Amino acid sequence: MNCTVYIVADAEQDMVDIYDYIALTDLLEKTEYVLENIEKKCFGLSEFPNRGHFPPELERIGIYEYREIHFKPYRIIYQVIDSKVYIHCVLDGRKELQKLLEKRLLR
Repeated sequence: MNCTVYIVADAEQDMVDIYDYIALTDLLEKTEYVLENIEKKCFGLSEFPNRGHFPPELERIGIYEYREIHFKPYRIIYQVIDSKVYIHCVLDGRKELQKLLEKRLLR
C-alpha cells in the first residue's frame, strides 16, 4: 500500500522544538541526525502505514484511530485515513504524555 504522508502543523512545530532544544544542548551533527531520522521514520510510513502500535495512553481510554512508531526516545503519533497518513505529534517519550495526547488529539 502506497500512502501519502502529511505532517500536520502541530507535528511540524514539535520537530522545530526538538531541533531547537538539541541545537542548544548538543552538537549540530546530532541535531541534524535526529531530525533526519525522525523525518525518515515519518515518510517510511508511506509503504507500511499500519506497522505502528496503538499508543497505550489512548488505548486505555478506548481510542484506536491513532498509531505510533518510535525513533527513541521520540514517539511519532499518526493516523491512517484511506491512503493518507497524518503525522499529528512528535513527542519526547520520556515525558508524561497522557494529558497532552488527550488535549491535542481529542480536541
